[in-house]
Amino acid sequence: MGIGSIGLVLAFALSALGSAFGVGCAALAAVGGWKKCYANGKPAAFMMVGFAGAPLTQTIYGFLLMNFITNAMKAGIPDVFALCVGIFGGLVIGLSAYLQGRCSASACDALAETGKGTANYLIVIGIIETVALFTLVFNLLLLNSVAAF
Repeated sequence: MGIGSIGLVLAFALSALGSAFGVGCAALAAVGGWKKCYANGKPAAFMMVGFAGAPLTQTIYGFLLMNFITNAMKAGIPDVFALCVGIFGGLVIGLSAYLQGRCSASACDALAETGKGTANYLIVIGIIETVALFTLVFNLLLLNSVAAF
């Protein structure tokens, strides 16, 4: 076990940490949104559960990145490279999850207030998701190209 092993652990840990913070932000806002709806005699939108859970997918991306790094290490990539991919890939994916949670929190508040705009909120949440997906795919391509040398 070399320094590269730290990279694969961090790829998952940083992604999961961002997901935890993102879900926490969004879930708190969902509960507050439901309270706002109940206090105003409006039905509480179940869609807020989807908003609250949106940052969870970045944990899966971190797990996949961890596995990609593991396979690349078996193919002989340098340990320092594995460490860097794990740190920076996990950090970007985790940050995406956190910011997606913040955006989801705003979506919960807006939906509770107006009862409108669900599709627009989902689109913006999806755009933030795309950052994590691009990071995962680009790191996979990078790992494969370095392992090929």
